[in-house]
Amino acid sequence: MEDRVILHCDMNGFFASVELLERPDLKNVPMAVCGDPKNRHGIILAKNEPAKELGVVTAETIRQARQKCPDLVCIPPHMKKYKHYSRLINEIYGRYTDMVEPFSIDESWLDVTASRRLFGTGEEIGNEIRSRVRNELGLTLSVGVSFNKIFAKMGSEYKKPDATTVISRDNYRDILWPLPAGEFFFVGKATAAKLKANGIKTIGDIAQSDITLLTALLGKMGGDIYRYANGLDDSPVAHDYERRKIKSVGNGITFRRNLETEDDIRVAVIGLADRISARLRKLEMKAGGIKVDIKDPSFKTISRQIQLEYSTDLPDEIAEAALDIIHSSWKKRDPIRLLTITGINLSDGEDPEQISLFGTDEKDREKSVKVARTIDDIRDKYGSSAISFGRIINNDLGVDEDPHDNKE
Repeated sequence: MEDRVILHCDMNGFFASVELLERPDLKNVPMAVCGDPKNRHGIILAKNEPAKELGVVTAETIRQARQKCPDLVCIPPHMKKYKHYSRLINEIYGRYTDMVEPFSIDESWLDVTASRRLFGTGEEIGNEIRSRVRNELGLTLSVGVSFNKIFAKMGSEYKKPDATTVISRDNYRDILWPLPAGEFFFVGKATAAKLKANGIKTIGDIAQSDITLLTALLGKMGGDIYRYANGLDDSPVAHDYERRKIKSVGNGITFRRNLETEDDIRVAVIGLADRISARLRKLEMKAGGIKVDIKDPSFKTISRQIQLEYSTDLPDEIAEAALDIIHSSWKKRDPIRLLTITGINLSDGEDPEQISLFGTDEKDREKSVKVARTIDDIRDKYGSSAISFGRIINNDLGVDEDPHDNKE
């Protein structure tokens, strides 16, 4: 069977690059887009090349960045502007294939297997896309070309800025296997530390380890990264039409022990709402309603839902709506064995930001949006376990164990 040809397109310093279109005077001075430039503890969301050369990195605090670069110019983010350019970029991708799967606001996978007769090899298509984006929008990106999504993603990370890297069946061991394990997709700092403590220091070490050992060490993720390191990822690039067909995003857990107290319920709901909101933002969608399914130890189940006044992708708003349902539908003293929360009536997330039914004013809501997006950036860079809500860390319910369980 013929290999697929997958591209992963990753914009270079996207937020900072968009800002530089209107502020070319900052091109040659260290500049960063920050969560809150007035707050010394704000987070670096993106940086330009001069800042990068001085050691400024995404997701560190402004204080840390200014220790390396005292003259760093910090400017606030403008998310509507970034979304606008993200749409324009994905429209360019759509000229080459209708199989475009956005991974975040500045990253997308493209399956160009069927496009080669018209546009040439995967490498040629990648180079042409880079040229079009640069000439039409004034922005740059790096492209990874490979036979699967994971290696294409690694290719786009391998050489920056404004580069195309081909990772093939012939060269992936030479290019990827010598890299530190912590640079592999899905391997965050905590996982890399566990691997290193067990003598697994490189991606090649992962590939050549015993899959049973990795699974015992990391659970399901251990088996996943073993397969990925050996080039065995066969996940498809989602067709744009399939993305539009998504009707709901949910998460459910059968808990290690029954939920018996209000605190138990809140821990469970916060953990589930966090996962759902993160997935909604990845899809660039919002939920217009929330559905809750509750099962007790005798397997009695109820399902209730509410329509929200305004659509949301924020974890606190999803959690509050779910708690309202639970409090109005479930007797407080009855234990809960399984809980599923689902965002329903999804929209494309382009409806205007408005004050919601949750009683937060506009400034508070803007702050929540910035926090959520900063968390996304940190998780994209360091792994899903890199940051979490304090209330759910080290709980005994199993809420923070596996981010892949029972996804709808």
